[in-house]
Amino acid sequence: MTVSTRPGSRHFGHGRFYRRGYRPMSEINVTPMVDVMLVLLIIFMITAPLMTVGVKVDLPKTRAPAIADEIEPLAVTINAEGRIFLQDTELDIAALAPRLVAIAGNNPEVRIFVRGDRAINYGRVMEVMGAINAAGFKKVALVARQLTAKPGK
Repeated sequence: MTVSTRPGSRHFGHGRFYRRGYRPMSEINVTPMVDVMLVLLIIFMITAPLMTVGVKVDLPKTRAPAIADEIEPLAVTINAEGRIFLQDTELDIAALAPRLVAIAGNNPEVRIFVRGDRAINYGRVMEVMGAINAAGFKKVALVARQLTAKPGK
């Protein structure tokens, strides 16, 4: 039986490791990370629909089909008091057109959705749509809720 006497040697006779049971763990346990990621995924799936609406308005109902659009449009909202919002920012009618031009970068192909509360005057909606049209935007759409089919009809 040979014994190595050199300092730092790990061998103790016939090529066996001296510290056989004390190897460092080279694997990472990913189970806790997967658990955290699944919880975050569930939280985002629940909260994502809540983040789509900026200003609360009571939309009118329609039978028209929903518009499928790949590019997210700009949303102009008119609440029940007649106040105007671009996305979530309140502004007056005079500041609406310059702000839209600044955001869209003179691209008249940008789609703009007008969300008007059903309690407001039709003239106020037309005033806002006229300001958007005067700014050079041609793709303007009114947003409404779809009617739900009643059972038995």
